Amino acid sequence: MAEPAQQQCDLRRHDAAGLHAIGRTARDADRAPSARRAARRPLSTPLPPSRQIRQFDTCRLIPSRFVAHEDSVLAALAGSDAELADLFDLDNATNDRLLAERGLLPGIGIDELVFGIPNFRVVNAAFCHARPEGSRFNGPERGAWYCAFEIETALAEVAFHKTVEYQEIGRFEDSVAYQCFLADFSQVFHDLRDDRRFASCLDPRSYRASQRLAARLLAEGSVGIVYPSVRRSGGTNLACFRPAVVGNARPGDVWRLSWSGSPEPTITLERPVRARRRAR
Repeated sequence: MAEPAQQQCDLRRHDAAGLHAIGRTARDADRAPSARRAARRPLSTPLPPSRQIRQFDTCRLIPSRFVAHEDSVLAALAGSDAELADLFDLDNATNDRLLAERGLLPGIGIDELVFGIPNFRVVNAAFCHARPEGSRFNGPERGAWYCAFEIETALAEVAFHKTVEYQEIGRFEDSVAYQCFLADFSQVFHDLRDDRRFASCLDPRSYRASQRLAARLLAEGSVGIVYPSVRRSGGTNLACFRPAVVGNARPGDVWRLSWSGSPEPTITLERPVRARRRAR
């Protein structure tokens, strides 16, 4: 069916050309050609407004087993120091953060990572270990530093995503400790709060629109996005695109989330840390 349709389109183009030629006289040739309506250019999608964000003590929760001061999970697998060294070599060869720090990860360059500051490995890891399907404001090749303005929001976000994992296997039996990392921000961010034009970027079931927006903003040099939490009404989240913008990352409290047969976890403060808060 495609070939006759193509032929019909060609015939129509030839007829149109013939009709214009037959009706044209020498006097017509002296006339200026009639102005044609300019082709419409597609309107570019607007960007979110940029605002100066000054927010201290933002909260990011990381499973405690990934924090450097804890024993490596590989230690339990090794029968000797030599075997442990071999396991570390194997792990290092496939560790995205270490690959990125050697300039071998395509999603982020070594020039963007941070070094020589407290907890720089924790900061770099957020950008090097992206989920295979990406997250709300990043794709699979490059991560972001996600954090919340309130610890309650950070806990709600983590509880939601972990519960989804357990729903997939149909089992709610686990207990996980999370280390809170505090960080400070004083930069211009794109702000999605109170902007209904970007409601699709806050879809609770899809990251498609939000990842498209994030890719565009990242390409245009944005440092990140501030947006209302999808998992906790009234909460505020921040997704930082640039490691160097994450300021004064430091450990805070340790929280434990426990599932005992129910999708609703029990949340307890396991190890409080009296962090010195900066003056606002």
